[in-house]
Amino acid sequence: MTRTYTHPSVLDGIAAGASWADPTMDPATIDWTTRRQRAAIPFPLVDGRPVNPYAPTGIRYGRNELGHWGEQQCADAIATATDMYGCRSLLMVERSDGHGWALPGGYVDPGEDPTAAAFRELAEETGLTADPTDPWVTTLPARYVPDPRASDEAWMVTTPVRIDLGRGWSAPPAVTGRDDARRAAWIPADDLYSVTRFLAHTFGGRVFPAHRDLIADALTH
Repeated sequence: MTRTYTHPSVLDGIAAGASWADPTMDPATIDWTTRRQRAAIPFPLVDGRPVNPYAPTGIRYGRNELGHWGEQQCADAIATATDMYGCRSLLMVERSDGHGWALPGGYVDPGEDPTAAAFRELAEETGLTADPTDPWVTTLPARYVPDPRASDEAWMVTTPVRIDLGRGWSAPPAVTGRDDARRAAWIPADDLYSVTRFLAHTFGGRVFPAHRDLIADALTH
């Protein structure tokens, strides 16, 4: 059965004039030329409506919990620090929307460089500031993320930015949850399993589903 769904919070955002919510309810009325030119991952149109290149998601029409139509570009900071014993930690934040623990990150503003966006979000959500020009910073190719809030007509693409703070820390830099992050913490990160185990045992938490593959890849490559 074809499912159509847009979350009430998106409708509330439209009514409030929120910048993150496309006001139109019919994506076929949008001029997709510029949006498709800016897209990090090409996507088709069917009857003038955008189609997620990794569909199906289970929701064919509508935006689910996302406010935009089509691709939304984000950037995520993969910040790691290694202590004097060689144990690596990954900086994560607990999302305020109840979707679990994620990498610090968020929307890339119009005209903003994705690397700059990752560092901005890192500072806004955790208080940690770093220099984008440092040699241990690596901007990775943009990639699709399987966000549980997405639909076949609204989805997320992120640019991951690796920030290796180096070795020999007695304790990683202090962080605190800010902006839309409930809290921030350094999580033991030998691999994805150690991350998920620590979050479950220490916070009763889980990894944000959209970031599971991204974290697994970052910790093994």
